[in-house]
Amino acid sequence: MFSRHIKKELVYQCPVYQTFKRAKHSLFDYVFRFYNRQRIHSSINYLTPFEMESQAL
Repeated sequence: MFSRHIKKELVYQCPVYQTFKRAKHSLFDYVFRFYNRQRIHSSINYLTPFEMESQAL
């Protein structure tokens, strides 16, 4: 399911990446800045992964 979200929310919305380095940077940015900190997940009570991890600590 995770790869489906990346494709739908990032890859299909962007033009073709010019280099592998740009694609890698874009994916890293998506995962660490958006997916883990802003995108809520129903499987963890509609919290972000960052919020869930903070509560666990």
